[in-house]
Amino acid sequence: MNVALILAAGTGSRMGNTDKPKQFLPIYGKPLMVHTIEAFEINDEVDAIVISTNEEYIDDVKVMCKQYDLSKVKAVVAGGASRQISVCNGLQGVKSIGAKDDDIVIIHDSARPLISQKIISENIKVCKQFGAVDTVIKASDTIVHSQDNQTIKDIPPRSELYQGQTPQTFKMSVIMKAHDAVKGKDIPNVTDDTKLVLMQGIDVHLVEGDKLNFKITTFDDLMMLKALLKIGKTEVL
Repeated sequence: MNVALILAAGTGSRMGNTDKPKQFLPIYGKPLMVHTIEAFEINDEVDAIVISTNEEYIDDVKVMCKQYDLSKVKAVVAGGASRQISVCNGLQGVKSIGAKDDDIVIIHDSARPLISQKIISENIKVCKQFGAVDTVIKASDTIVHSQDNQTIKDIPPRSELYQGQTPQTFKMSVIMKAHDAVKGKDIPNVTDDTKLVLMQGIDVHLVEGDKLNFKITTFDDLMMLKALLKIGKTEVL
């Protein structure tokens, strides 16, 4: 079984003055997160979808799934104050629908609506082979490393650098082991599941992402998304 775990528990504080978190903002007649979930809904290799969202919006999300006929959504669970907690709770939701150790979990941000079918399918394919994969794009700009935010410490070779995206995809046994190892601990500087898996000494393989698979974080990102959707996904993906 291949299960998409959609993370929709963020507050969207960098978006500015909005009544609801950014994942609920209407984009051409649909909430932002619906555009994202639909990409997994139409993928033939995805068997089920679990959503981890703000606890106060669980009922709203369930209604939304019925309204937009998102039939693959099998569970909606409460997220948490951090991404780590939201994923951990989401994994319990994945377990509750019957996922086993060898099943695959595709963890994706609800605010990355332009994910392509190719990226989803490639994540599943490579994860079946290796057990842990991350979606990345090659760094196109020189990356400057500063420790004090004032001076440059060093400039790593660009050929070795990638920008991380989502999905991050794992066999259920791999990602559960990683989260169980840090449960109840405050682990600093861990911003995604790949880091947790690496901390267990497990290799994570790369899947090529896409510049269009960007995360909607600021108002400028939102305007770019609207422009791309207006052109038409089929013309840009």
